[in-house]
Amino acid sequence: MSEAVDPALSQIVGGTSKVISEKELERKLEEGRPLRIKFGVDPTAPDIHLGHTVPLEKLRQFQEMGHQAILLIGDFTATVGDPTGRSTARPPLSREEVLANAETYTDQAFKVLDRKKTEIIFNGEWFRKMSYEGVLKLNARVTLQQMLQREDFKERVSKGTEVRLHELQYPIMQGWDSVELKADVEIGGTDQLFNMLVGRDLQKEEGQPQQSVICMPLLEGLDGIKKMSKSAHNYVGVSEPPHEMFGKLMSISDDLMDRYYLLLLGDARDGNLHPMEAKKELACRIVARYHSGGEAKLAREDWETRFSKRDLNAADLPEMAAADLNGNLLQVVGLVFKDAFGLEKSNGELRKQFITTGAVQLDGEKLIDPMADFRAEAGQVLRLSKKQSIRLV
Repeated sequence: MSEAVDPALSQIVGGTSKVISEKELERKLEEGRPLRIKFGVDPTAPDIHLGHTVPLEKLRQFQEMGHQAILLIGDFTATVGDPTGRSTARPPLSREEVLANAETYTDQAFKVLDRKKTEIIFNGEWFRKMSYEGVLKLNARVTLQQMLQREDFKERVSKGTEVRLHELQYPIMQGWDSVELKADVEIGGTDQLFNMLVGRDLQKEEGQPQQSVICMPLLEGLDGIKKMSKSAHNYVGVSEPPHEMFGKLMSISDDLMDRYYLLLLGDARDGNLHPMEAKKELACRIVARYHSGGEAKLAREDWETRFSKRDLNAADLPEMAAADLNGNLLQVVGLVFKDAFGLEKSNGELRKQFITTGAVQLDGEKLIDPMADFRAEAGQVLRLSKKQSIRLV
């Protein structure tokens, strides 16, 4: 390996789960030309969270090295729906919904990527022109046995759960995207490995050099257990207000902090810093990336006011109308968690983890009777936990 390529390859493989293959990628880097790096997204929702940014960060690394970043928008494949990891078929989206989502998705993606150096391509450009004869010829290149090697398809068949024929098309379409783009490298999550390998096979059949495949790990959410997702309520959205983003990041464990440094910043934390200070630095850098340095500074100051200095009266807190909080303490706390913080808590969780432990406080006074009528006035602060408080108005 040449000295010039060594640090570049080391940076590229850092934080990855699998590269197919490093030797192959090394040879491509040694060619000394800008490589075409593909990352495809299906805009099935308008917003993205930090988990989505992990492959974007890897794409940005390539971009900073002078390679051509290609952000492929699956405006056609999104109407089919990626079956990866699904136990049932995805509900179809209209083209209008997909295009609206694509606009906000790309705006958020360019908080990571350099817009001027990114090639944006929609795969509807070729799929909407493809004849049915072309579809049949493309399907003839793969076998049903190949498609059923996918774990999610295999599992659904073994359980007697239906697999729709259009879902079998998805890996083929993603693979054909690589042919159309003449991709040198494709980046995706570990759950996309099968689809990316289909791309290699189709490129080989077309007489093209096979793309190298870079699998990025799936980012754990704030709980450190489940994959980050909105449905698991453990996500940080890239468009969230700075103080909310900062506060959520301060809730992660020290072990998870190291992973977030590597996958979200492509960096290692400073071992000379106290873990709490390192976590504040992580939160500041991420908020600055998606907002600004000034807003990151204000978010840190606000967090320290609320949780380091315990001065909730001076903090910038979410607000709710006191008149809207009627019922017993259990009902009110559940409503506040849901409406102010988007968190669904069972009555059992509320009792055991928050109310009976004394975590719930009104202006510093502990409220420990879940069935007691809730009475409060505008101006008071209701604290649910160390990380969640609201101001009553």
